[in-house]
Amino acid sequence: MNTLGWQELKVVALAVDDLARAEDFYRTKLGLEPISPDGGDVGFTLGRLTILLKPATGQPPGTGKSPFPRLTIGVADAPALARELAARGVTISDTVQLYEEGSFWVGAFLDSEGNKLWFCSEARSG
Repeated sequence: MNTLGWQELKVVALAVDDLARAEDFYRTKLGLEPISPDGGDVGFTLGRLTILLKPATGQPPGTGKSPFPRLTIGVADAPALARELAARGVTISDTVQLYEEGSFWVGAFLDSEGNKLWFCSEARSG
């Protein structure tokens, strides 16, 4: 029961070591639409979700990023997406596999900053 009025995930902020490199990755490798939310942040739209890229200032590159959110993106066809991302030079960190008694395909990739992003799709029968 949702007594507090929770509705949906709206924004996920990811720590990045190199903002320009991360912006290029999300724009060119993932093909996401850039936005400029208030405050000068760099962001991208994914359906009704906004992914914000936040510089990890004061941290050695690749370490100390906090928090490490687990972001899972629903997609039309996870196996096909994994093949397309790999063809674009994206590192597939977790090979797409069937989960939940064969109901969902689930895999993950790394962005340019080492953040792991998960993706899943329903497994089609037949």
